[in-house]
Amino acid sequence: MLFDPISTLASLLAVAIYFALTFIFPETEGNLNDSSRKIRKALLPVLIIWLVTSTGNLIATLANLFEVGITDMLDWVSIRSYVIQTSLGRLQAIQILASIILIISYPLLRKVGGAFISFTISMAGLVAPVFESHSAQAGSHGLAIGSLVIHVVAISIWFGGVAALYFMDAQSKVIALPRVSTIATWAVISIVASGVINSLLRLGFTSAWFTAYGLMIISKTLILGVIAFIASQIRKNVASDKLIRFESALLILIILIGSLLSRVTPLIEKELPIDPARDLVGVTMPAAPTWQRVFFEYEADALILGALIFVTALYIRGVVVLVRRGDRWPIGRTISFAIGISFLDYSTSGGLGLYGIFSFKYHMVAHMVLSMIAPIFIVLSAPITLALRTLPQGRSKEERGLRRWFLSMLHSRVSSVFTHPVTALAIFDGSLFALYFTPLFGDLMSSHFGHLVMNLHFIGAGLLFFYVIVGVDPNPRRTHHLVRMVILLAAMSIHAFFSLALMSSTTLIDGGYYEALQRPWDNNLLADQRTGASLGWAMGEIPIVIAFIATFIQWLRSDAREAKRADRNSERDLAEYNEYLRELAERRKDS
Repeated sequence: MLFDPISTLASLLAVAIYFALTFIFPETEGNLNDSSRKIRKALLPVLIIWLVTSTGNLIATLANLFEVGITDMLDWVSIRSYVIQTSLGRLQAIQILASIILIISYPLLRKVGGAFISFTISMAGLVAPVFESHSAQAGSHGLAIGSLVIHVVAISIWFGGVAALYFMDAQSKVIALPRVSTIATWAVISIVASGVINSLLRLGFTSAWFTAYGLMIISKTLILGVIAFIASQIRKNVASDKLIRFESALLILIILIGSLLSRVTPLIEKELPIDPARDLVGVTMPAAPTWQRVFFEYEADALILGALIFVTALYIRGVVVLVRRGDRWPIGRTISFAIGISFLDYSTSGGLGLYGIFSFKYHMVAHMVLSMIAPIFIVLSAPITLALRTLPQGRSKEERGLRRWFLSMLHSRVSSVFTHPVTALAIFDGSLFALYFTPLFGDLMSSHFGHLVMNLHFIGAGLLFFYVIVGVDPNPRRTHHLVRMVILLAAMSIHAFFSLALMSSTTLIDGGYYEALQRPWDNNLLADQRTGASLGWAMGEIPIVIAFIATFIQWLRSDAREAKRADRNSERDLAEYNEYLRELAERRKDS
């Protein structure tokens, strides 16, 4: 279908342009200046093409399913049913919705913050269809889809750097070149690593590499090597517009090849036995759980694993920058961060994350670790403080820079609303009822995209809640310790009520998801659900109690610091008063 490669190219261009506007082009006090005017003009046609081709792709996909012409599918009822009832339809609708939002908000694109929000929306539209590519139909689902998403995102970011250089004047290129070089280096590493992983999953080490599909991958790899060489020459001679155009053309060729590869199934694939679980969630049904399997099995979710590696690299870089500068960073905070990241990895890619896909009780344990245990260690590692101490300043006097941009986000009105204790509590505990007592749980569990969204929500809600309650980082809203303790008591009560309601439920809440898996072990699904509820209750109360104790200790320490500060002020005032009396006495003697 012609719509598909054009839509892919347009979405990648949109992401690239928004990335360039956010992170590469010079700005003035957070406002996009005249240096980015040309690329902003080029953005609107790209968005319109993206909307038209993504809409056409949805209709063409539906027509192909019914084996009729495209004009025969111009029926709102059929399109609505396709979007509501199929995961592919919903993901294609996300792409269309993203392009519509970006077109509507285009006239408002004046600030770096707006460009960043638009970049996030465009990213969602770009990666959504990837979750239903041919990679989703084979084993190692999380690794295949995650590596493909990382691959696509890295290419778009690299493309953003090239596009920025193409539309910049000579003076702006000199300012942007160091940042573009760094971004390109990391993008190439991500592209190569994710491409190798995805190719090996699809073709292995067999003769499949000599099929048309394998030769396309080899060609793509060779072109990538040529682009990397050209990019290195561009960095040496920033004024070489011809090389920039040539690099852009080769990147577009790679994108088109990648779009074709993502929609074509390899001609030679390893025959896999029939497995209802793999057909539904992309992961082969594991053997019955044992302590050894739960602790040592590993089914990588490449997207979350890649994100964890990225934030870990940023944290390590921050610590190294401080050490080289001669500053100290408490080792306890670094250890706390490492423990939190390890818990996140274990609960998403480790044995707990694997069995959480197939059993509710393991899912609930993973949920508690993701939202209640790992976040405590992360917030106590003070990542915001580390970022504020190590993020670079602006590249010029007029530029706000990453540090001031991060500070403005931290102290924005939106941040103030989300860090309100009641808001954090509503997101943390209120979402439990919205997820588990509606059909949403079964819908999210039935797709990799939904499962990813659910895990990210658990992590985000936990980080927000414990940042507000026990966080040691700067907070835009100062909340008294007594209010924090009341919020913790409320969270404990709400969580207990939720667990009791789930334990007393006489019906399954998964909408038939676990039954469709046809697992050969632990067949009593209702007992599994009740066990999960009880485990969730027990595991949820302990972190809240620990946070309650930690909050009380922080309160005592805060009062002690205030008392010491008051004593110092009193001593200073008394010394000043005594000095005043002494001077007064000396003046009386002199008179």
